[in-house]
Amino acid sequence: SLDIWDPFEGFSAVASVPPSARETTAFATARIDWKETPEAHIFKADLPGLKKEEVKVEVEDGNVLQISGERSKEHEEKNDKWHRVERSCGKFMRRFRLPENAKVD
Repeated sequence: SLDIWDPFEGFSAVASVPPSARETTAFATARIDWKETPEAHIFKADLPGLKKEEVKVEVEDGNVLQISGERSKEHEEKNDKWHRVERSCGKFMRRFRLPENAKVD
């Protein structure tokens, strides 16, 4: 199944978690799709607000793909009045063990 289990789905208890912890947790679980075609392994990541230069993609230990990055918190002016903050900030890192026959170059 391609469905991704979300352990917080449907829980209102998450609202009692401090906003800073919620923001870091939300971004730490960056959603990534992985498919294999006859020519390649294709990874698509939902990383809204990040520039390509802010995302690091590397292969470690010969066949472990690591995708990482960080979104900084927006600068807040003293007179700003926020009504809602849903976008997350913080670091994220996802690792995927590629098949032994994957051409990592």
